[in-house]
This record gives sequence, C-alpha cells and structure tokens, in this order.
Amino acid sequence: MSRKKKETIELRYYDIPQKEYVIALLGEDWIRAYGKDITNLHFHNLMEIGYCRDGQGIVQLDDKTNPYRSGMLSVIPKNFPHTTTSEEGKTSYWEYLFFDPETILRNMYPENELHQKKMLNLITRKANFFQAQEHPQLTSIVLTIMEEMRKKKEFYVDTVNWLTCALLLEIARVNSLEHEMVEKAKRPGIGQIKNALDYISMEYQQEIKIQELAEKCCMSETHFRRLFVEYMGMTPVDYINMVRVQIACEMMRKTNASMEEIAVKAGFATASTFNRNFKRIVGTTPYQWKKNPENYENKLLSFNISVEKGW
Repeated sequence: MSRKKKETIELRYYDIPQKEYVIALLGEDWIRAYGKDITNLHFHNLMEIGYCRDGQGIVQLDDKTNPYRSGMLSVIPKNFPHTTTSEEGKTSYWEYLFFDPETILRNMYPENELHQKKMLNLITRKANFFQAQEHPQLTSIVLTIMEEMRKKKEFYVDTVNWLTCALLLEIARVNSLEHEMVEKAKRPGIGQIKNALDYISMEYQQEIKIQELAEKCCMSETHFRRLFVEYMGMTPVDYINMVRVQIACEMMRKTNASMEEIAVKAGFATASTFNRNFKRIVGTTPYQWKKNPENYENKLLSFNISVEKGW
C-alpha cells in the first residue's frame, strides 16, 4: 500500500545583520500579486510583522483564513505556516519586518532567564491579525520602525533596536490583555483569586501551601478552596501541578535537559512525582510527549519542507 504523499511547505529564511535587530522589506518591490502561482504555505525562521498599505485578499494562518484590506497588521511567530493571496487579478502592497524575539529578550534581560521565557511565551503565544486602529500604539511603533529603516538617517540602527524592544513589550501586552479578557469572560469573578494565580505563576518552583495562597487572597482556606474550584474548575493542588507540567513542556521543547533536571526546575519534588502528574494531566509520559509534542511546530513534520532564501 503506497504512503500518502506529503504536502509541500517552504521555509523562507533570513539572516539578520550583525548588531541589528530587524530586517525590513519595504517599498515598491512589495507591490505585487501575492499568492500568484503559489499553492503551498510557508514559514520563516524569524517572527514576521506585516502591514497592508493597499489592496485586499486573504491571509491564511495555518488552517484559518482571514480576509484583509488596507490598514491591517499581521503578527506571526516563527515556524508558523501562513501565506498571503491577493484578490484575483489585482495587486496588494504589503511591507514587512522580521526579527528574532529570543535574541532580543536575552539582551533585554541578560540576568533573568525566567523572565525571558515568560515574555517569549507571551510574545509567541499566537498569530495575530487585526485592524491597525484596534491597537494604535503597536501600529505606531511598527510604522516608525519602517520609516527609520526606509530613510536610514544617522543613528537609525540604535533607534530601531530600542524601538524593537518597545515593540516586543507591546506585543506581549496585547497578547496578555486578550488572554485575560478571554479568561474573565469564561470565569466571571476570577479576580478574587488573582493574587494566588499570580503567586503560583512566579513561585511554582517552591513548595506552595494552600493556606499561604488563601492568605494572599485575604480569605479563609475553606472559602478559598471553594472559590478556586468554582472559578478554575479544579482544586488548587491540581492547578499548581498543571502550571508545573506546562513549564516542563516548555523546557522539553527548548532544551535537552534530563527529565530529572526538568522535574526539579518545574517544581516537582521528585522525578516520580513529575512522571505521575504529567501522565495524569497530559495523558502520556514525558518521554513520549517529548518525542511528539502537541504544538503547532510539530505540525511541520507532516509536510515536505523545502528551503528558500527570503521570498
């Protein structure tokens, strides 16, 4: 029996010049019929921000299709499959910025690896697509970077580097606010236990006592436990273990650390406790998950990947 032929997807990669943070694709070269004679998705080795100055058509983000028109922004993490297709028979005018958030965050927070990871998770949480006026501050930073790169006046490299740091913070803010809005819509009144949730997210490596969490929310342990289950749909202990498992998954994606080391860094007292909780929450062992993690980057394995320089 013949195996099903894989669909082709392209890696379009860029090299960022030394001491710079950004590559900009600007000007009339980017007025074109996007998607013409192209049938497959592509992804990049860098994060991409696109701004549509003119035209309309479709932006496909993985398996979701979004109509676009002038004045729209796309914010796409690296390794995320996508493509742009202009309205049939017409051209569009897009301009793009490409950068590596991980490198920039290392320079921003050289002594705080935990904060680097937290910010990177926020910045790359999802691909975004929206009207510019929905997020005017983010749009303003993007357009200012583009103009700096276009005109290349004195000190433009330093200016762009600082602006890109501000851009990353604004992307993190947008993603954080959207996440909070979704969570609040799903769980009205969750603000009553916010201090406990914040504490767990920062101190997951330490031993966390439920009484301690209740005190941070200014309530009795009994009342805290009842509200926690009501709002989160699980006990405080289960939530703490879920956070630790999520952190462990991130470490498995990004490092080659041993399972014992990951267990300790994620806050589990022993490797056996880690393995037991991981299988209960995820449904598979850490070793099996590491071989086949369920995240969008793993979907790339279902394609034949061809590599092209840039566009």
